[in-house]
Amino acid sequence: MTLPSPWWDKDRHADRRPFLIARNRITAAVRGWFGARDFTEVEAAALNVSPGNEAHLHGFATEAITTGGERTRLYLHTSPEFAAKKLLAAGETRIFDLARVWRNRERGPLHSPEFTMLEWYRTGEPYEQLMEDCAGLLKLAAETAGTKAFSFRGLQVDPFAEPERVTVAEALARFAGVDLLSTVEAGGGTDRDGLAAQATAAGVRVADDDTWADVFSRLLVEKVEPRLGVGRATILCEYPISEAALARPKAGDPRVAERFELYACGVELANAFGELTDPAEQRRRFEIEMDEKARVYGERYPIDEELHLALAVMPEACGSALGFDRLVMLATGASRIEQVQWTPVP
Repeated sequence: MTLPSPWWDKDRHADRRPFLIARNRITAAVRGWFGARDFTEVEAAALNVSPGNEAHLHGFATEAITTGGERTRLYLHTSPEFAAKKLLAAGETRIFDLARVWRNRERGPLHSPEFTMLEWYRTGEPYEQLMEDCAGLLKLAAETAGTKAFSFRGLQVDPFAEPERVTVAEALARFAGVDLLSTVEAGGGTDRDGLAAQATAAGVRVADDDTWADVFSRLLVEKVEPRLGVGRATILCEYPISEAALARPKAGDPRVAERFELYACGVELANAFGELTDPAEQRRRFEIEMDEKARVYGERYPIDEELHLALAVMPEACGSALGFDRLVMLATGASRIEQVQWTPVP
């Protein structure tokens, strides 16, 4: 059997190099775009006491050893979010970070264990402003790459068109005939059997041990996500509060959160929140997430106590995390994430 050539093979590198040079141009353009809007670039430390506290995120663990031989367990961050919120508590008002992040159990055409996350925050501004930011970044990437259309797996998007905005409830009603909010209560309570019955009627398989969150996720993956970001980008917003552990409730409807995701060509590009700043509520949600992680994976991550101290003094803010490698892929027409990474993970 002939093994594929390594990424550093001269011919293979020559094929990848146009994507990589375009990546460099987009990186520089993004820095200029944020600088023109009075953002300060920051650099979050990669090592943290917790990699994050969402049930299905998986971190890389290591040990810090002092000169005296004392050992402390640390994790590579899955996002610079915790550090960024501490900087907001310290007085920063507009920040962005082109951060290297690490997520275990993730590998595929759109996933790499190590990748670049473009994360930015605004204090004192509505989270809808992040939607405008996302639209601006799509245009910027296209202009910089010299393309009029994003493409991936046969789908195309006009990056200059205004993104469609649709709520999660509207999308499930449109594509699956599901009345999502009839199964959601204010505060996060959910009707598992009610959603399971609707999912089954829509042709989605439901296992006996599936939770409400499992059924919801399967509905999104099978019925909604493949139809998003076709022709123009889609902003999928107002997630159920139980599916937005770091977001605040939407004013006027506590069943849903100020959370949206950006899709283009069926690809999830960004995840954004109106940030939750209630430390007691944030701790409660993290504990629920860690209980679920323990149930499914048999492990749990520590809670960053400094984060909760910072939340108590952090101003109202909104923040977004965008998969930078994916943005470059769509702008350049690359088919795999390794094509836009200078040195792919072995």
